[in-house]
Formats: sequence, C-alpha cells, structure tokens
Amino acid sequence: MITNRYRDVVVWDTERSSAERCDVITEGDRITSIIPAGSLSSGCAYEGRGNTALIPGFVNAHGHAAMTLLRGLGEELPLMEWLQKRIWPVENNLDGDLVKAGTALGILEMLSTGTTCFADMYFFMDKVAEAALENGMRCGLSRGIVGDSDRSKLKENLKLAEDYNGRDGLISVQLGPHAPYTVPFELMKEIAEKAKETGLGVQLHWLETSSEWNISGLEGKMTPEEYLSDTGMIDVPNLLLAHCVWVGKGSAPFYARDNVTFAHNPKSNLKLGSGIAPIPDFLNAGVRIALGTDGAASNNRLDIWDELRCAALIHKGAAKDPTLMTSVEVLRMATVNGAKALGFNDTGLIKEGYRADMILVDLDRPHYVGWDNENLPGFLVYAGSSSDVKATVVAGKMLYNNGSFTETDKDRVIAEAKTARRKLVGR
Repeated sequence: MITNRYRDVVVWDTERSSAERCDVITEGDRITSIIPAGSLSSGCAYEGRGNTALIPGFVNAHGHAAMTLLRGLGEELPLMEWLQKRIWPVENNLDGDLVKAGTALGILEMLSTGTTCFADMYFFMDKVAEAALENGMRCGLSRGIVGDSDRSKLKENLKLAEDYNGRDGLISVQLGPHAPYTVPFELMKEIAEKAKETGLGVQLHWLETSSEWNISGLEGKMTPEEYLSDTGMIDVPNLLLAHCVWVGKGSAPFYARDNVTFAHNPKSNLKLGSGIAPIPDFLNAGVRIALGTDGAASNNRLDIWDELRCAALIHKGAAKDPTLMTSVEVLRMATVNGAKALGFNDTGLIKEGYRADMILVDLDRPHYVGWDNENLPGFLVYAGSSSDVKATVVAGKMLYNNGSFTETDKDRVIAEAKTARRKLVGR
C-alpha cells in the first residue's frame, strides 16, 4: 500500500468554515490523517510551506471525453443544426480505437486542470473504461442510447456495468438514454426499470434547448415532470440530468430529491446559444447542482475551474444580484455534489476516510496576494484559474505534478490523438 505525506498544506473543503494549515497523510486510495501543520518530519511527498492549498479534486459531471477529436467542428451553430449537420455524421465513423485515443487526450486535459473524476456518455465505452483505468482516472460511464429498436445499445450498457462497475474502485457505470427526443417513450420506461432492477444510476440530457420538448413530440401531451414520473425515471437510484436550461421555475421543487442532480454546463449552453439555466431558483428549491463542461466540441475546454468561475458570475449579472451563487456554492457543485451524482459518496471532501482525490494549488502567485483562511474560497473562484494547479491526485496517486504526467506518456497520447483526428475528419 502506497503512503504519501503532504506537509504544511492549506486544507479547505466545502464543509469547513475556514481553511487550516495541516499535514495530510494518505494510505492507498484514502485520506487517513489530517493533523496540525509541522507534525510530520521533512522528506514528505509534498512540501506545501504554507502557500499551497490542498482542496478536493474537481468532478466534471457531464461530458463526452472523446469529442476532443471533434473540437472546432461546426463552430457557431445552434444545437440541433450543429448535431445533425456536423457532429452526428462524423460520429458515424467512430470506432473503439478512435474513442480511446480521444478519451486519453481528454484525460490529460482534465488532469492538468484539476479534474479527478469525469462523467462520460458516448460510444465504445469499454474503450473509455480502458483509457480511464490505464491513466488512473475516476469516472462515471454510460453508453449513449439513441433509438435502439433492437435493444442492442441497452445490452451494451448493461454489459459495460457487468464488466466495469466498481472496477479498481475507480469506475461507476450508469445507463445512458440520450434524451427524450432520441429515445422512444416505452424504451425510456424500460431503461428506468432496468436501472431500478440493477441499482444503476442514469445520465440523461434534459431540457437543453427551448425547442426540445416540441421536437420530442411531447408538447401539449405532458409536462417534463409528468414524463419523468410516467417513465419511472424520477425514481431511479441516481438520476443525473444534464443542462436543465429550460426547466420551469415553478417546477424546481419537484427535482429536490436525494437521488437527483442537475449538471450545470454554463459555457456550453452559452456557446450554443441555448440559454442560461436558472440555477439560483434551483438552489433555493433545494436541488443538488453539479458542474460539467459538456464535450470539447461544444465548449471547447474541459476545464471545470473555468466553469465554476463562469457559473459564479453569469447568474449575478443576469439577475443583477451580486449575492447569488457564492464561491462556496460553486465549489460545492464542482466537488462533492458531482461525486455524489456519480455514486462516489466518499469523495469530494478532504476528510479522514474519504478517497484521496485532491488538487494542490499554488497560492504563491501575484493574484493570491491578500488571501487568508476565511477568504480563500473567493480567491480560488474569482482570482484563481486552472493554471494554478501544481498537482492532481486521484485515489492517492499523484497523476499530474508540476506540468508532468507521472503515469502517462503525454507525447504518445498526443501523437495518437493527432493520428485519430486526421483519420476521423481529415485534418
């Protein structure tokens, strides 16, 4: 069992009222001790010297990692035109090797920007699982289900769960019906029933655009909330609803359930012109909110730090209320809430017994002058950025350290991704 010691680091998570200088010990994939700074002798894995924050790693709660290969395609188009004309035709040419190459590239990007766990809904998901395991990354995976008249995609998703759910403590598997406009009603009911039978969660795109309910053929027949009730989706063990831009304000209390999380994707929703989800209303209703980037073809970054700053700012501006979306709230979305959404209930806090998924942040930079134990969250959100990430730790292993990837051959991954991109799109 690997033991690592972090000496004199500034520990903070969303359960703490203020930061504290501590020494931290991890054994295997767990945090085992958090003790006063200076308790440990020199020679530790990391010397924080009182100017390095140790905070929970970020969780990217919605995305399609292999879409790194599609970055830059169909720029500045609305969602349905972007999907139908530029994305879906290219995705028809994907194979497992291409998906694995694109996923590995996405993992490099996420690790370097402080993400320790990601949600993924895509194709050839066994290859996504392989890429995650080879790179030591935590993830929640679902096979994207569209159409599926012969139930082959649902069978693939269930096989993915059989083969990988719980593997190495790093992977959770969910079922992945794409959206109400791409999955028949009866199949959605069947997927919900399978989720309840197997104990699996569900990832689902939900009310991303203003026209989505009409496109689904459900306008005037039932409300979105009636749809979730009638299909049984609202009762699955863990329901992760991505986007939620067009959930009605008065409907928010319906979603305030222990098994439901909204994945807020502010920058993708802005870039595609989909709108701004009314997150403050959801928070007031008690809905759990996480943060996601969506795919690299619609964002175009896989940088959760970028998302949390955007989320903190756009709602203040839209509502003309600077008290909305506090720094602690958005950091909670980016950490423990995303972990819970993917079934990792002992992840997302710097706490003894919790999984050692952490990032080390350089506070010895010009834009952190003036931070203290009380105001650190505000400095992280409003002044900081992912360029401040010194190291990223997943399950107790330091996978990224001062610009280098310790478990991954960066040059090989990038070279393979370039080859995959040329094969897929010709450039």
